[in-house]
Amino acid sequence: MPEQGIIRVRDLVFKRGDRYIYDRVSLDIPEGKITAIMGPSGCGKTTMLRLIGGQLVPDAGSVFVRDAEVHRLNRESLFQLRRNIGTLFQSGALFTDLSVYENVAFPLRVHTNLPEDMIRDLVFLKLEAVGLRGAYKLMPSELSGGMSRRVALAHAVALDPQIVMYDEPFTGQDPISMGVLISLIRKLNDTLGLTSVVISHDLHETFGLADYVFLFADARIIAQGTPEELQEMKSPMVQQFVGGLPDGPVNFHYKSDGLDVDLLGRANV
Repeated sequence: MPEQGIIRVRDLVFKRGDRYIYDRVSLDIPEGKITAIMGPSGCGKTTMLRLIGGQLVPDAGSVFVRDAEVHRLNRESLFQLRRNIGTLFQSGALFTDLSVYENVAFPLRVHTNLPEDMIRDLVFLKLEAVGLRGAYKLMPSELSGGMSRRVALAHAVALDPQIVMYDEPFTGQDPISMGVLISLIRKLNDTLGLTSVVISHDLHETFGLADYVFLFADARIIAQGTPEELQEMKSPMVQQFVGGLPDGPVNFHYKSDGLDVDLLGRANV
């Protein structure tokens, strides 16, 4: 169990309608480590990132980043908090009408008053870190999927955040691009002293990268530990996920509302 972390979630409750996404969940994400949040599709992994970043407000409980209770911050304080949190979105989220250079420069222009020559130096420093200094003139439409994800990573760390959150960073990547991303995430985390939170369902890649893993299902944490510890756990739910088994405690079917509908779409009440 990690010590009290840089991100602390306490008795978190979050619902979509009557459906619980999180039901009294508590966890600590340790500083300076790579922590993975994993689980079946639809279990709320990305929702956790949005709660940490303040885009969503919990129905009950609290989310702390250092000493700040995120959902109680005013607009200005939340804006300041987000300066210290970089996010690599699943889609990359690059501005399609801006060059690679301008995409990486954008957060520096918005959040700082740095002179242009210093912005230029920082942009090239970040692009160098992801191996794309020579691509600074390209437009997003000219990038491969792997290159686009690396530019998005340079954008995410442009402001030297303390925390970087990765939303499904390996989705749609070929094996070479995936290997490059894994290496970059580890290198940047260790070199810059970051705290990294990785949301993923790619088991092999994430277990090879993460220092600690939280495994979610049924609106709760069903297991936590190092990747090695999770692989040794005998819990049927953990083994179903780790083994990629179609049958087990985690149900394939979405929970019914009690209305019986036949295959032709006719309701049987």
